[in-house]
Amino acid sequence: MCPPARVTAQEEMPSFVAPMLARLSARLPGAEGDDSGWAFEVKWDGVRAIARCAHGELTLRSRNGNDITTAYPELAPLAQGLGAHDAILDGEIVAFDEHGRPSFAALQPRIHLRGEAAAHARARGAPVTYAIFDLLWLDGESLMDLPYGDRRALLGELDLRGEHWRVSSYQRGGGEALLAATREQGLEGVIAKRLDSRYLPGNRAGAWLKIKHHQSQEVVIGGWSEGRGARAGRVGALHIGVQDEHGLRYAGRVGTGFTAATLARLGELLAARAREDSPFAGPQPPRGAHFVEPDLVCEVEFSEWTTDGMLRHPSYRGLREDKPAAAIIREG
Repeated sequence: MCPPARVTAQEEMPSFVAPMLARLSARLPGAEGDDSGWAFEVKWDGVRAIARCAHGELTLRSRNGNDITTAYPELAPLAQGLGAHDAILDGEIVAFDEHGRPSFAALQPRIHLRGEAAAHARARGAPVTYAIFDLLWLDGESLMDLPYGDRRALLGELDLRGEHWRVSSYQRGGGEALLAATREQGLEGVIAKRLDSRYLPGNRAGAWLKIKHHQSQEVVIGGWSEGRGARAGRVGALHIGVQDEHGLRYAGRVGTGFTAATLARLGELLAARAREDSPFAGPQPPRGAHFVEPDLVCEVEFSEWTTDGMLRHPSYRGLREDKPAAAIIREG
C-alpha cells in the first residue's frame, strides 16, 4: 500500500497524547464473517506507553501522563533509531517470561523503579521491549486524522528495529485464525482496529476492540484484611472496587496470586495510605477491614461477575501504575 501524500505545514509537537483505548468485546468484529475492514494484532500483556522522540531525545509517558522515561533506560536509544525524524509513537512496554511469552508478572519488578534502580534491574536480567503499533506524529505534522491503515503504512516506512523495540505485526482480516493462534500460544488475546479509524486520544468509542481469552479487570484498592497462619500480621486479602455513578463500589476481596515480595511491597504501600473511614460507597467490606486512600490500581483475573456486582474467584496479577483510580470502571 502506498502511503498517502502528506501536508508539509509544520505544527507544534505536543508534549503528550492521551492513548486511544479499546473497548472490551465478547466476540470478533465483522458482519457475516467478513472482517476485511479490520486490522488484528496480538494483545500485549504489558504497560501502555506514548513515546515522544524529539531532537534525539526520548520521553516516555504512561496512559495517565506520568513520565516513566527513567524506568526503562534501555529504550533511550529509540530516539536515535529514528535518525533525523521527530515522532510520537504509541505502543506497549512488555517483558517476557522464560518461554518467550509476554508476562505482566515479569514486568512488575520494573514498574516502580526509576533511574539507577531501573538500570540495576535491567542488568539482573529483567529487560523490556517496546512493541510499537501506531504513529501519531511525524516531523511537525499530526497523523491522527489519517486512517489506521495509512498510519501503519507510514510506521512501517520508518523501519524501527532495535534490541529493545520493534514494530508489532498486524494483519488485515483473518481475526478468527489469529485469535485461535493466541489461545494456543497462551497469549492474552487480540486487538481489533477498524482500518479506516482516526486516532481519537483518550476515546473508547468502539473503533478499537479487545477480545480476551481470560476475564480480567482493573480495580481500585480501598482496604485490606490481615491474614492468618503464615500471613498473620500481614496482608491476607485486598478489598477492591470499581467506580460508578455513586463513587467507589465494593467488588469483593482478592486473597490469591501474591508472592512474598508482592505482599511485602503491598504492606509498605498500604501502610502509607491508611485512613479511618471507608472509601467505598454502598456495600462495605467485612468487619475488621483496614481502609486506605483509594489511589492504587491493580489488575485481577476472575471467573465471572455475580448478580450483585461482586467478582467471583479473583486472583491478583499486579499493580497498574499507568491507570488513574478515578477512571477504573467495570468493563464486562
